[in-house]
Formats: sequence, structure tokens, C-alpha cells
Amino acid sequence: MRVGIIGCGLIGQRRAGNLAGARLVQCVDTDAARARALAATAAGCTHGTDWRQMLTHPEIEAVIVATPPDVQAEITRAAIHNHKHVLVEKPAARCPEELQELVALAASADVRVRVGFNHRYHRAFRQARQLVDSGALGPLLYVRARYGHGGRPGYHAEWRAEPRRSGGGELIDQGVHLIDLARWFLGEFAEVSGFAHTYYWDMPVEDNGFMLLKTPTRQVAFLHASCTEWKNLFSWELCGRDGKLQIDGLGGSYGVEKLTWYRMLPQMGPPETTAWEYPMADDSWAMEMQEFMEDVRRHRQPAVGLRDAIAALDVVARIYAECGYDHRA
Repeated sequence: MRVGIIGCGLIGQRRAGNLAGARLVQCVDTDAARARALAATAAGCTHGTDWRQMLTHPEIEAVIVATPPDVQAEITRAAIHNHKHVLVEKPAARCPEELQELVALAASADVRVRVGFNHRYHRAFRQARQLVDSGALGPLLYVRARYGHGGRPGYHAEWRAEPRRSGGGELIDQGVHLIDLARWFLGEFAEVSGFAHTYYWDMPVEDNGFMLLKTPTRQVAFLHASCTEWKNLFSWELCGRDGKLQIDGLGGSYGVEKLTWYRMLPQMGPPETTAWEYPMADDSWAMEMQEFMEDVRRHRQPAVGLRDAIAALDVVARIYAECGYDHRA
């Protein structure tokens, strides 16, 4: 598959390094030097600063949108109109309303739109999904998860701290990963409550978001996203009637990725424990790209698409409304 990348920052560069056999045809960024540098990593790849021009490129079949959220929906819409398939990074927009019309547009244009919730493709979560689907945990009860980092010097001055560009703070940045993972296992959330607040960083968006989400059958997701977690942390637990799964770390500064299965015994007491560690390089980006290419090849709807992004953004928007935030104002 021949692809173009729009947005050549850290995530665009990571996508370029995990194309899973696709061919990079063009790179576009508002920073011409950054686009040129990324294009130089692929033979015959051109570069530019106008994403609209890329969308008329006759060779490009699909685009990867790795920009800040304020232009993600606009670019995705234009790509659909130009009959390009799209892999758009999470959160895919600043609010659910920006994505609503795109579902029907993509369907009428017969275009595949996948949203980059790559955490579903981490090895630990792939194994967790298999265990849950096998019935190993029995009926699911609740998710408890924390995801956080400590920022960096100047973090308050980056685009993530600009409400019009980011759409919000930690809830829409890392929080949507937690929401998506919880929803993947528990289903839709009927009740949403939470709190978003800025404790440390001098910026107009929240540095901490707390969520309490409930399904119609009273399953609960208790989630916390933070950029005042001075030691990078990823901790995710799924409890069922017959056992629990715990995932710690995501590799790199988050520590070795590890999945632990606690299987409750008939006599209860200490559980039977099985653990897997994944010290190898993260392959979630490549796995996700492979799935995207299969979506296109097989004309199938992506497993993680616009409806999933809308559902995650709806949770974020409801908490912002509860706290009186309008990050687009």
C-alpha cells in the first residue's frame, strides 16, 4: 500500500518506522525541514507543506494523520472526499461533534477510517483479550487503571497546553487510551462522572483527570490520567468473578510490559498466578498498521474506528461539561 504521512513530529516518525511493508510516498508538515528529514528516510519519498495537495496525489492510497487534534477531523474529512483511506491518530478530533458526520461520509465513499488506539495492540493486551474471550475470568466486574507521566521542562508551553489546538489536557491526551481500553472489555458506558483539574502545570488545560464510568449492567471503570506522575506509570487491572488480569508497564520509561493472571481457586485464598513479561521492542504500531492494511485489502470495517473515537470523546466531553470547561472557547 502506498501511503502519505501528514504531521512529521514524534508520532509521524514512529509511524514511518512501522509501516509493516507499506511504501511511504510523501511526507507533509508545516515545518518544511521536518517533512524533508522524514522523507529522506524512505527511497523516492517526496515532501511538502500542503496537506491538501497530498490528498490529490494519484499514487497515494492512504494517509496517516499524525497532527494535533484541531485539524485531525478536517484532514480526515478531506481525505474521505478524495477517496483516500485514513489512519488518524487518537483522539481523532477535539470533541465528538467534529466526527459525527464522518461516519456516514466514510461509508458512502467506501473508505476505511481507522483511529490510532494502538494500546489495544500491545502484546499484553492481545494476550489479555484472548484470556477474556476464552472465559478465563468469568463475568467481568470492573476496570481500575492509572496512566501518567511527569511532563518535561517547557511542557506548559507546548501545543498540548493550547486549548484550541489540543481540545483539552490529560483526559483527551492519555485518558482516551484508558477509556478505549475499558470500553473494549466492558462495553458502552451509560453513566459518566469525573473531575478534571490543574494541580501543577501553569496552563489552561487539566493536568489530571479522574473518571468513574458505569455500564448499564453496573460494571465500573475507575480511571486516572495524569501528567504529575513524576515516575512514568501504566497500571491496568481487569477483575472478573473468577480472577483478575493486571498489566503493568508499556516498555521504555514505563517499565517492562507485564501481564499477570490471578486465577481464583475453588477454596479461594491465594490465587493461582501466571505471569508473562514482554521485554522485547514494542510492536503495537506495526501490528496496528498491518490491521489497517488488511482493512483496506479485505474491504472490512476497522475494529477501531470513528465510532470508538466518538465514544471516547463523548466521555471526555461530559466530564469537561461537568467541570465547566469549554476548551475550544
